[in-house]
Amino acid sequence: MLLLGRLIQAVATGLSTPILFHLIFTEIPRERLGSMTGFAGMVISFAPALGPTYGGWISEASSWRMIFWLLIPFALVSLLLGQLFIRNQPLGNTKRFSYASLLTLSLALFSIVYGLSTIGKQGLGWPIVGWVVLFVVFFALFIYVNNHGQSQLFDLRVFKVHPLRLSTLTYFNLQFINIGISLVIPLYAEYVLNTSATVAGLILLPGSVIGAFIAPLAGRLADSQGFATPVTTGGSILLIGVAGFVFFQGQLTPILIMTFFILMRVGFNFSFSNTISNATTLVDSKNSADVNSIFNMLQQFAGSLGTVFLSAVMALFQNNGTGTLAARSYRGGRFDYFFLLAMAIIALTAIINNYRIQKQMKIRATN
Repeated sequence: MLLLGRLIQAVATGLSTPILFHLIFTEIPRERLGSMTGFAGMVISFAPALGPTYGGWISEASSWRMIFWLLIPFALVSLLLGQLFIRNQPLGNTKRFSYASLLTLSLALFSIVYGLSTIGKQGLGWPIVGWVVLFVVFFALFIYVNNHGQSQLFDLRVFKVHPLRLSTLTYFNLQFINIGISLVIPLYAEYVLNTSATVAGLILLPGSVIGAFIAPLAGRLADSQGFATPVTTGGSILLIGVAGFVFFQGQLTPILIMTFFILMRVGFNFSFSNTISNATTLVDSKNSADVNSIFNMLQQFAGSLGTVFLSAVMALFQNNGTGTLAARSYRGGRFDYFFLLAMAIIALTAIINNYRIQKQMKIRATN
């Protein structure tokens, strides 16, 4: 029943989040694009950290079922406000929807996510190799069907733009790090530091709140000085925050974890929304919907992959090896932190190269 409810939630998120950004990209003037995507990023960024805080508090104070009952009024208010105030006009599309592309892409993403989820019990053996092979096969089928069918799910020609490819890599890594570590931190706090579920959730709250309010400011900075400044600054701060977990793991306390997470969230919110905003400016306006759809799909996929992979690795270490559960969880956390550090380095490298190339493109265009 929980899985069925979560699937319905996932469908709703998959519909509403791209539409949110589509409204911004089609209704908001270019000079205010950064600010408005910053506000959208502020709203979205609350979710990963407020969830554990809210869930931990409710589960300790009452029944876990109350987590869902208390959210129903928010869903009803959201539905009512949407009906009253959203007034955009459909652009029209005469082509048939490419269900074959959707099916093959869904099977590809399911294969890799489910395959990685088996690491916790089966380790890095042949089963995971089989799931990876299935992912490659289905993804290749998706590309073929998408490019040769009567209609396309995405216009994949947008990836011919080199800066867009780098923005895609950046966006994926940022969300993987953001969602992944938001799961690892509460687990690490409970199993290694022996904190309560409430404290483990509250560790994320300051970073979530501070980072969320940074997002609109970062958007305004992008509107006034260009996207390179906030995105590069954010990538650098994010890297410092992740590095703190790696180099100070032996000294981590709830307060120190909270400090490093604040740095991470500040860096994340400087970069995240501005990355998708910048990406939409790299293609023709007719392809902005493709970029929006691709990036929002990546947002969900990266979050799923981050939570599945990092939690599976933690479970693998907890279920194997010697020592206490806390010691095994410590080793699992160390692997996760090093992995996230590598992803943060890749993200910052992609960011620097991205805006260097964009600067060169602007110089050539003016000449």
